[in-house]
Amino acid sequence: MFFPYRDDNPAETVPYVTIGLIVLNTLIFIIMYAGGAGVYRFSVINYGLIPAELTHFQNMYPSVAIPPALSLITSLFIHGGFLHLAGNMWFLWIFGDNVEDRLGHFRYFIFYILAGIFASLLHVAFFPDSVIPVIGASGAISGVLGAYAVFYPHARIRTFIFIFFFFTTIMVPAAVFIGIWIFFQAISGILSLGTAGGGGVAWFAHLGGFLFGIYALRFFTGKKRLFQPED
Repeated sequence: MFFPYRDDNPAETVPYVTIGLIVLNTLIFIIMYAGGAGVYRFSVINYGLIPAELTHFQNMYPSVAIPPALSLITSLFIHGGFLHLAGNMWFLWIFGDNVEDRLGHFRYFIFYILAGIFASLLHVAFFPDSVIPVIGASGAISGVLGAYAVFYPHARIRTFIFIFFFFTTIMVPAAVFIGIWIFFQAISGILSLGTAGGGGVAWFAHLGGFLFGIYALRFFTGKKRLFQPED
């Protein structure tokens, strides 16, 4: 197991959008869990993405007030537990500030939302009849990782390594760290194909967000050639 704890790539501007996204996700999580199991279930059903609803253009539950397409956005701000939230927000904090630096605050926010939408759509493409709600910011954050890998492939990522009872820290280039991460997402996605709704984790959403992060950047930067040395 490996987990990043920081990068040696200080931000040049205050990452207002990244901080705002972390605060918003955390507040929504607190409100959901403070309300108890009923509020949590209501939130997931009403604002989570249910693939079958999107592909059939209708809500499965009469109480749902928003159209299925809108859940492509609302689902990005709902998390299934503290570890789910903490892991996503930690990755966003480490990698988001530098991508926000490069894109600017407004373009970064639009990029984040579109990455999350594209990520969810890829999951729906593989599991169109699933009735299992999809929630969490990981698809959008995968887009941020894809952009980071393009912008800063040689940035050093300080990483915890856990192997049974062995523990150490190492520094690896961002391209290596993110490459290993996306490799495990791809393998997990392939293994999930025979399960209901992806087996509880939207692996293909991670892949979709990552691919969006790599290939959609040119529309946000206006540059045809993005792979270049860091400033």
